[in-house]
Amino acid sequence: MKYKYNISNLDCANCARKIEDALNKDKEIKSANLNFNTLKLTIETDNKKPLELVKKIVSKIEPNVIIYENEIKKNSSKNGIIRLVIGISLGLIGLTTNLSFSFILTILGYLVLLSRTIKNAYNLLIKSKTINENFLITISCIGAYLVGEHMEGLMVIILYEIGKILEDKAVNKSRNSIKELMDIKPEYANLKTGDGYIEVNPESVNVDDVIIVKNGEKIPLDGEIIKGNTSLNVSALTGEANLVNTSVGDLVLSGSINTGSIIEIKVSEKYENSTVNKILELVENATDKKAKTETFVSKITRIYTPVVLILAIITAFTLPLFGNSIKDSIYSSLIFLVISCPCAIAISVPLSYFSAIGKCSKNGILVKGSDYIDVLKDIKEIIFDKTGTITTGEFKIDTINSFNDKYLKEDILNMIALGESLSNHPISLSILKEVNNDLDTTEIKDYKENAGLGIEFNYKNDKYLIGNNKFVEFNGKLDKIGTTIFLKKNDEVIGNIVLKDTLKDNIYEVISKLKKKNIKIKMFTGDNEMHAKEIASKLDIEYQANMLPTDKYKSLENLKNNNSYKIAFVGDGINDSPVLALSDVGISMGGVGSNAAIEASDVVIMNDDLDKINEAIDISKKTNFIIKQNLVFAISTKVIILLLSVFGIAGMWQAIFADVGVTLITILNTLRILK
Repeated sequence: MKYKYNISNLDCANCARKIEDALNKDKEIKSANLNFNTLKLTIETDNKKPLELVKKIVSKIEPNVIIYENEIKKNSSKNGIIRLVIGISLGLIGLTTNLSFSFILTILGYLVLLSRTIKNAYNLLIKSKTINENFLITISCIGAYLVGEHMEGLMVIILYEIGKILEDKAVNKSRNSIKELMDIKPEYANLKTGDGYIEVNPESVNVDDVIIVKNGEKIPLDGEIIKGNTSLNVSALTGEANLVNTSVGDLVLSGSINTGSIIEIKVSEKYENSTVNKILELVENATDKKAKTETFVSKITRIYTPVVLILAIITAFTLPLFGNSIKDSIYSSLIFLVISCPCAIAISVPLSYFSAIGKCSKNGILVKGSDYIDVLKDIKEIIFDKTGTITTGEFKIDTINSFNDKYLKEDILNMIALGESLSNHPISLSILKEVNNDLDTTEIKDYKENAGLGIEFNYKNDKYLIGNNKFVEFNGKLDKIGTTIFLKKNDEVIGNIVLKDTLKDNIYEVISKLKKKNIKIKMFTGDNEMHAKEIASKLDIEYQANMLPTDKYKSLENLKNNNSYKIAFVGDGINDSPVLALSDVGISMGGVGSNAAIEASDVVIMNDDLDKINEAIDISKKTNFIIKQNLVFAISTKVIILLLSVFGIAGMWQAIFADVGVTLITILNTLRILK
């Protein structure tokens, strides 16, 4: 079974990785994922007491970390600040005065300031036989004191402790910034009762219950309006500020905000299946799918600290051979130890991806993993489905044709509408809008949908096929530009209707922007050659027509086999799921909250606005640029100060900057992604 826990008192990304590694090594745990960005731990195990098992393992790595199930516990830094003030006071008085007990005050100051790091270093070294930054800082401070650098030894731990407090605040600030972007979870639901209404947890509301949503409140669950009309702010779902007018009979989604009068909603989905919960789960779990850069950095940090520790030992023993004093050699090696903590790299990279996912979500773009943020910037070709993607998907009947004098045009339309009434395909819904008659489907038998072809069923002892020319085996000429739907009764094609679809308003601008990014554009469609050619020529893009889902899959497979670059496919949901899955990035245009779109793709555009693809690519490129900035800055700063320390130019002050100072700067730089 899978279990999810909250974590507090964890402010070190490198420590988080060590905890995750230790959990995954345990034989009783099938898998473990610790998300440092959200402070969530997910494990899969058959152990009957998983929390006790997790606590036992984590306590060996980080004794101060707290694991719990329910309410989030705040990690207060007050104790750390009080300890810092006391330690600084004792240490400075001891070092700057000539009192008979100044030595004791200095030692007490050191011990107060080092109490946390010594405790953590001891527990980690004794219990898990590993070395972390606490051990290195402790050795550096004690070593500096022993070689006579009393003030520098004190300043190392003072600056380190101040840096950790500021670092903790910076990380929490970034977490809060992302949390504010995704602040769409409803805190309560107004459940209607015989005496009015009561406030309850949304998770306790059942399907078919009635809830009341007042002005300014979030809709807590998906459902249908049964009383009242209002305007909804759906920006949390789509990223767009335009209000949506709704009235009785309309379906509304959780996460929307009521900006008008009171409405009553009949709940259609429990909270666990609601739109808002699915979005939050996607965003929260997105960084579980790590990007290549993130995985590479994680591997590097595992060997980085041991390598620098070895270099520090080598420095201490080899510099005296080149004329340096033993004291200076040991001092240089201590600087190596201070610089060796990889926190700047370990924190900034995953935090950058998490910030990008939060930014995309705010703009109505759901990205299912850090790896897709990474791939979006590298896309060189995008293949679009036509219906409901490039076009609006809202068809209008252009002509109705009867091939047999026994059947009126109205008969042809009504029979096609009767069959299409059992389908939820965009074409079916458009046809039904054109029919005013009530349709009785009770005598329809053996109904079957054939993806990319059409539908078949029996009606009053006759066999009907409704679909494209291939499906009904029509070999005549298609002389109308549009989507043609044929009607076959038993062995005779008795008529057809021609529908026309319109291009989306901003499609020209979207295609133009993508081409400026040097991205090649193609269109795959099941529509006929004439209609596909007309649309492709308007947009100046390549196309393939008369394609079944299998044809799209094979064509994309050939493209991927013959090209090394990344390819994205953009479709309108579940019908295109095979090609969405095959592409390097599958992008769904499934409409607000479409379950099919969320399930079928890697990236979901919540409001069907194609320009969101450009936004997603821009966010991906900005994220990649900031990650490179952070890596280059962090690594180069550490290397430069390491080299300067060898020549006696850099000291402990610069070493502390290379550790906590660089970490702070990279975290603040990462926050630019959210702007």
